Amino acid sequence: MKKVIHVLCLICILILSGCNSQKVDTEKLKDLEFHVLEEEKLPQELKETIDLKKSKEFKVTYVDGDKLYIIRGYGKQDTGGYSIGINECYLTKDAIYLSTNLIGPDRTTEIPQDPSYPYVILQLDYIDKNVIFD
Repeated sequence: MKKVIHVLCLICILILSGCNSQKVDTEKLKDLEFHVLEEEKLPQELKETIDLKKSKEFKVTYVDGDKLYIIRGYGKQDTGGYSIGINECYLTKDAIYLSTNLIGPDRTTEIPQDPSYPYVILQLDYIDKNVIFD
């Protein structure tokens, strides 16, 4: 329950910071080390959150002990074969900045015809900063 409240607080902070008219400083201080994880290695509560959100685009942060999980989903796609590129993940003065992009299927290979729900999970050491998704 404590984790759910923490996640909800982070989401509220992100939403409220999006409504702020201040310009966000995105100047890079340093690149951040992260691991891209498979769903099998996630806490159960986070798996359930992803499952609930995956049909639409979503951005989620989740803290579990000394680990920060940043998840970016691109919603339902009509076919399989999609992947997600991580352009940048770095620390700014006030936030963690993450830039990703959805990469379409390779047209030179057979494309699975079942719908897919592409998302990427980054695991970092915990940093007490908001996350800016670009």
